[in-house]
Amino acid sequence: NMKIVVLSDTHSRALPASLKAALFQADLIVHVGDFCSLDDLKEIAAYTEVKAVYGNMDDMSLRNKLPSRDIFDAEGVRIGLFHGKGPAKEVIEYAKEEFSKDKVDIVVFGHSHSPYNEKIGKVLYFNPGSPTDKISAPMCSYGIIEVKDGKYNCEIIEIKD
Repeated sequence: NMKIVVLSDTHSRALPASLKAALFQADLIVHVGDFCSLDDLKEIAAYTEVKAVYGNMDDMSLRNKLPSRDIFDAEGVRIGLFHGKGPAKEVIEYAKEEFSKDKVDIVVFGHSHSPYNEKIGKVLYFNPGSPTDKISAPMCSYGIIEVKDGKYNCEIIEIKD
């Protein structure tokens, strides 16, 4: 049984206390870009293992260290990671296109700061939103993916602190 905490678009801002509490309980942390600096990656890597890709706002230190996309296996569930690009309304199209030739169960993306948790065909598209920024979203949020024996459950968690 694996608990994955999913983040995106943290933008070098202080992480809320409720999110830090969740990170302490994570088996794995996934971040799909726009940390902004390597220090932000180091901060979350202090909690547990991190799988991450870089986003459009990330500096060279992150781009040299992280891929632009990744696919990994979590207890039999194939998860694709990609930051996203373009206007917020089109991000889902880029996410679909990015993994159209790959066999994945979940595509995690970010960029739009808007939470998204929807199955399209056989693939679940999951955007955790941003835990630190509400510019184009109804709330600050992060995601949790629970994986067990090849099955998964994805949830958006609203941050209230």
